[in-house]
Amino acid sequence: MPTVSLQRYITPLTHVLVWVLFAFSLLLLNPIMGRFVLPTEYWIKQLLLFGLWVGAFYFTAHVTAPRLLLRGRIGWFILALLATAAVITLLSQLIDSWLNLQQLMDVVLRPPGTPANLPPRPRRFDNKGLLTTLLVLGISTSVTAVRKWQQDTLRRQELEQEKVTSELSFLKAQINPHFFFNTLNNIYALTVIDGNGARQAIHTLSRMMRYVLYETPTDTTPLSKELAFVQDYVALMKLRLTDKVAVVVEWPEPLREVSVAPMLLLPFVENAFKHGVSATKPSRIFVAVRQPTPQRLELEVRNTKFDTPTAGFDESNGIGLVNTRRRLDLLYPGRYTLAVTDGTADHEFRVLLTLQDL
Repeated sequence: MPTVSLQRYITPLTHVLVWVLFAFSLLLLNPIMGRFVLPTEYWIKQLLLFGLWVGAFYFTAHVTAPRLLLRGRIGWFILALLATAAVITLLSQLIDSWLNLQQLMDVVLRPPGTPANLPPRPRRFDNKGLLTTLLVLGISTSVTAVRKWQQDTLRRQELEQEKVTSELSFLKAQINPHFFFNTLNNIYALTVIDGNGARQAIHTLSRMMRYVLYETPTDTTPLSKELAFVQDYVALMKLRLTDKVAVVVEWPEPLREVSVAPMLLLPFVENAFKHGVSATKPSRIFVAVRQPTPQRLELEVRNTKFDTPTAGFDESNGIGLVNTRRRLDLLYPGRYTLAVTDGTADHEFRVLLTLQDL
């Protein structure tokens, strides 16, 4: 609560300090200060003129600039500035006449020995006052433009952050049902041929569901939990495989704990089991996770590529891999590489994902 109250007073205090400094600068730059005894009317005029400058500053900042300049009416805004400067100049001259200031200043500034009955000098235009007025209006315009630019920048950043957050939530919401639909179909098929295996699969799936419920709502998860989730998936898929399928899994030893996005690795592994397994032909699935450095993570997935045409990398897995690529763009911009080889020398489909600066 004290912090909120303090922030409420910071901006007004800043304005007061700036205007005090501005007033002192005008006094210090006045060439007649300290050389003559100035009449009271002089200070009255300076005080009134200072009030006009303050009013012009805030009138420009809160009225003419927002309603004209920021809406693209530049011509009307320039006319408004000129009109404001003309009004202040006219009021300054009226104040001079009301206070009879020119005659009083002629007496003060008259050189010693000058006859007292000399006629008054002609009225002089206040160039310095006009320049100060234009300076105040220019500063007001600049402050308003910079403030608008800062507000627009902050708003764009907030919108981009909201867009990224909502998009990531949407992508994860798509990935989770996609995975569970496939897994439930596998378990359903397993109940017909292997009751014990089906019970084990249900237990594994319940552990995976716990991970999805409690880990995927967060932005990151420890690598150890993500790898345990992938291991459960591999174990679940191996329950329904025949002896014709060889599954090789390699994990980093020792494991260096880092944070990764939850369910980021699964679609690549799922892709291998979906398209690299044949019921009649020998096939092989290879999954390796490596950590060449503490801040670098590599995932290599290879599966046997059969002669039967299949969809491409971005089309073969419905929403899974497409969303994973999009998640990588959002979560690791400029910090990941994804190499896809559709047919190696060993007739394999190979995916190599590298995450850096974890």
